[in-house]
Amino acid sequence: MIEVYYTEDDEIIGKSVKEYLEQHNCKVTLCESIADTRKALLNHLPAVVLLDWNMPDGHGSELCCWIRERWKALPIIYLTVRGDSHDIVMGFQNGADDYVVKPFDLAVLYSRILALLRRTENIADTKLFCDDLMLDKEKTAVYDQQKEIIVSQPEYRILLALMENKGKTITRSQLLEQVWDHSGNYVNDNTLTVAMKRLREKLGNPACLKTIRSFGYRMEDTK
Repeated sequence: MIEVYYTEDDEIIGKSVKEYLEQHNCKVTLCESIADTRKALLNHLPAVVLLDWNMPDGHGSELCCWIRERWKALPIIYLTVRGDSHDIVMGFQNGADDYVVKPFDLAVLYSRILALLRRTENIADTKLFCDDLMLDKEKTAVYDQQKEIIVSQPEYRILLALMENKGKTITRSQLLEQVWDHSGNYVNDNTLTVAMKRLREKLGNPACLKTIRSFGYRMEDTK
């Protein structure tokens, strides 16, 4: 099933697109504002984002740029009445992968979604976000509001495991296995406690890093 987020404030168009796509193996979440879309994306990434340009709380171009700063490979398709060449060029410059002008044929839209997903299915995002924290897997680096935070390898692996499973609780035993199991060094439960304490201090004790008492840890957005 293809998961779709559709940012659209026109109830009739939104309902029409949602009904058609859900008849064709899609799960569609309608977002009536840019704020709703941002909140949804920070909680969970879909397969593709459909984006109107004119929204009640801003322009789709702003949202497109915001998405592209965080997820290089997340597919984005504009669905908008703005069809002159200047707007189309701007849409692609903002980071869109495709641009569809209203009115459009629903069958053609679905075909465009499938074509786009075929081109991007093997591309993996290299950046993970939680509140102001960003982990760059390509650079093996951690940032807080673009300022790099120097962490040890175990601390990085702890944060990677938690951010890759954002919203889920990871047990202490799971972290011990994922972070140290193949290191060849003797570790015990206290090793994780010390590493987590140091990591929290380096990150400034962020609210998004939760301790689940006597069980494990969880990363979740708080902003």
